[in-house]
Amino acid sequence: MAKAGDTYTVTIETAHLKWGEHRYTDSRGIVYGEGYIKIPSKVAYNLKLMNNNGTGKKDVLGQNLFKCTSVDGKFSCILRAQGDQADDRFAKQFAGNKNLKAVGDWYYSIGAKEGDKVKVTWTSSTDVVIELI
Repeated sequence: MAKAGDTYTVTIETAHLKWGEHRYTDSRGIVYGEGYIKIPSKVAYNLKLMNNNGTGKKDVLGQNLFKCTSVDGKFSCILRAQGDQADDRFAKQFAGNKNLKAVGDWYYSIGAKEGDKVKVTWTSSTDVVIELI
């Protein structure tokens, strides 16, 4: 499990900024404003960031749900670890819990663009802080 001081940084790509519209699947229609924060596979496996497959379909704070704030003070919500890595128990992205536009709204509010970097830092096993760097 993740603990205070664990951190990772990812480069923002178009799909992260425009998740609901920049898609390689037709599983649903276009939804503007959605966004996510990528979780690299090594990070997911090392920090045991699970999705619902890994938690037995239960919501578990510190495993698939995390209390999140941003350094800039413009973001505060519960992040859900979701999506599947090669081992389908582990998550591949963070998105707002039951609000796929939460991260997209934050990206928009801070003027994030492709090529920028997001740093995710754990302040406890259940709390994370995100930062555009």
